[in-house]
This record gives sequence, structure tokens and C-alpha cells, in this order.
Amino acid sequence: MTAGRLAGTPGDEGLGDVVPFLARLEQADQDALLGLGHELAYAPRVVLIHQSEPSSHVLFIVRGWTKVTAAAANGYEALLALRGPGDVVGESAALTGRTRSATVTALEHVRTVAVQRERFTEFLARSPAVSFALLGLTSDRTRAADRRRLEFASMTVRERFAALLLDLARTHGRRTPEGVELSVPLSKQELAGSVGASREAVQRLLKGLRERGVVTTGRRTLVIVRPDVLRRIARAEEPG
Repeated sequence: MTAGRLAGTPGDEGLGDVVPFLARLEQADQDALLGLGHELAYAPRVVLIHQSEPSSHVLFIVRGWTKVTAAAANGYEALLALRGPGDVVGESAALTGRTRSATVTALEHVRTVAVQRERFTEFLARSPAVSFALLGLTSDRTRAADRRRLEFASMTVRERFAALLLDLARTHGRRTPEGVELSVPLSKQELAGSVGASREAVQRLLKGLRERGVVTTGRRTLVIVRPDVLRRIARAEEPG
């Protein structure tokens, strides 16, 4: 069971697509597009797409969740997005002919349909409705990323981290007797990369939240016990 929407927090557009690509298409277009490819399955933590590799195909996620990350030359890794059922990954490189700009990794068992780049671009050329849907998706992703950057620029790391946890609880949380457990297994480094902080900074923030009873943590598990406290932090209503 997913957590209810935690409204009124910064970054509400979040790390995932509000409306996945396939959900924007008519059923006939969905079927035609997926019919161009073949199914591929991935186990948890297996990489679907590698950053900087040449583009040869587009992946449509049918089942399961993935994370999108990008690594800088100094090794710093940022969590850019979470993509799940109905989403498309690898489309940017396919359209531009450039190498992959990010790595996509399975967070759980994932099933996809892979469509070769040439078949995908040919389909778009003869399907204006699908092309416009893809343009709309790209615009929405860019707008969400811009809004997130703008909001985060005015926030402290502590505020950004609280907003991130609320976003993950809203989109990938399941209610338990203890609180809202995040259903996506993210490392401290990945959490740090999402808010532009160091792993050590995130460790300190988590320690402080644990000591206050706001969250509990285990190996790649995190349960939010007091979302009300996180909301106050994200809105800068609590002193640092």
C-alpha cells in the first residue's frame, strides 16, 4: 500500500514522472509501439543502461522500478530520477544519437520492452500523436527538474533532505505499523547525490532524525515515523 500524498511540501513534482509515457498514448499506439520490440528482464541491482555507452535502443518499463543516476568525473554520483511502469528510458540518446547521459539500474525485478533506435525513430516519424506525447513528456521532465533546482537552491541541505524523504514517502512509501517505509532501496550515497550533499552529511542528518524518533533505519531500509517533523523542516519552520 502506498503512502497518501503528503501535500504542501517543496518538490511535489518529485523524482518520478507524474504521467508515465505509455499512459499518455491511446491503447492502439501503446500496442503498436510495444509490438516493435522484445521483452528483457532484469534482476534487482542489475544495470539496464550504462552512462556514456552508445545508444542502440529505447526501453519501455512494463513492471518494476529503476533509478537513474549520473556520475561526475570525480566519482560523485547523483540520483536524478526514479522510473517505473509505463516510463521510457534511453529515449534522449536515441533521438540525438549521443551517448547515454545516465545509468539506469533496477531497484527490484524489472521487465521491459526494448525497441531498436531505428524502429523507434521511424515509428515517431509516422505517428504525430506519439511524437507530441513524447515532446510533452520531455517538457514535463524539464519543468520538474527546473522547479526542483529552483526550490533546492533556496533551501539548506537539511531542508532539501527532509523534502526528499517526504517525496519518496509520497511516491514510494508503504504504510506499516511503525510508519511509512520507503519501498525503494537507496544507499546513503544515492540519497546524498539527490540533494547535492556528501555521504557524511546525510549520515549526520539521519543520525539526528533517528535520535529525535523521526525515522528508523536499517540496511537499505528507512521508515518515516514523524512526517510532520519533516514537513516543518522542509518548510524551514524549524531552526537548524
